[in-house]
Amino acid sequence: MKINQWTLGLAAVGVVSLASAVNAEESMNAIQTALSATTISGYVDTSVEWDNGDDYANFGASIPFRSGKEDGFNLNVVKLSIEKAMDEAEWAAGYKVDLLIGPDAIAYNDSVNNAGFGAGTSELGIKQAYVALRTPVGNGIDWKLGVFDTIIGYEVFESGSNPNFTRSYGYAIEPTQHTGIVGTYRITDSIAVAGGVANTEYAGINDRDNNPSDKTWLGSVAVSAPEDMGFLSGSTLYAGLVLGSGSANLGNPAQDNYYIGATLNTPVTGLKAGAAFDVASEGVVGDAWSFAVYASFQASEKLSLHGRLEKIDFQAGQADDIIGVTLTAQYDLWANVISRVEVRYDDQDGAAGEDATGAFLNVIYVF
Repeated sequence: MKINQWTLGLAAVGVVSLASAVNAEESMNAIQTALSATTISGYVDTSVEWDNGDDYANFGASIPFRSGKEDGFNLNVVKLSIEKAMDEAEWAAGYKVDLLIGPDAIAYNDSVNNAGFGAGTSELGIKQAYVALRTPVGNGIDWKLGVFDTIIGYEVFESGSNPNFTRSYGYAIEPTQHTGIVGTYRITDSIAVAGGVANTEYAGINDRDNNPSDKTWLGSVAVSAPEDMGFLSGSTLYAGLVLGSGSANLGNPAQDNYYIGATLNTPVTGLKAGAAFDVASEGVVGDAWSFAVYASFQASEKLSLHGRLEKIDFQAGQADDIIGVTLTAQYDLWANVISRVEVRYDDQDGAAGEDATGAFLNVIYVF
């Protein structure tokens, strides 16, 4: 162990003991080693939104992150991620923490110990915070224990990772976050399965069902096309389910979700297609299904075009069905910046005049 000269000098005059100095150096080296593998990343997500009057007020409960953002300038959210990814060791370990600041964080700040968060009063949230572990069973099982993203869905919370800025109706009826454990096992290079158990269906950290012994069960399978399948190489098919329990903290009943989605590479250079089918049973959503198709085209090195056509069908008498069309153009003018414009049209069946058109500018700095 190499001790720096200043520490040796203090030990020589009796200010510190050499043994304590050695222990301190070893502790410091251990901390530095751990931190050297830790990465910090995130983004700042902003938007400018216009729509035709108050029309979108009729859709506020159906379109996530829209309430209060009409006709103005918005900070959507700031995300900070701290992570130590697992290495290739058989008994690898790591962790990840995703912190959210801003209006969109209210979807993630419910906690059994913070009843006020459940009322949406805070703009601070923990999106993920889990310990990652690998057990050398077969090809290796990768575990997450703690708070983690749901395992189903075509779209995600991070708008910059989605083809469109505004979220789909499928996203609106899916769970977002669970407190529990989930394991992923890769059977082959092309097939992976996942399974786990969580406290609830809903985004409430450390929350329980009214009957604490009732849990939420998670499962999924992902299949990707191998390299020898020509233009289809890299295409994926994903199916998953969340058989949910309720939330005592939020007072929400149990809900089940079923999902199947696919991304498809095409023989046209730069063109990709996708589809997603969501079913929600009971719970807050009630009985509903959503279907969406996607298309993305990389027109040039900087310009990409994206479209989504979707429908959500509610149980008779529960709400009016909605059809939505979204078109997005993204142009990467600045380094580390996602900049895009979007137009969206939504039409609610059975309600005369309940249609809405919105225009959006979304700018995200990723660090």
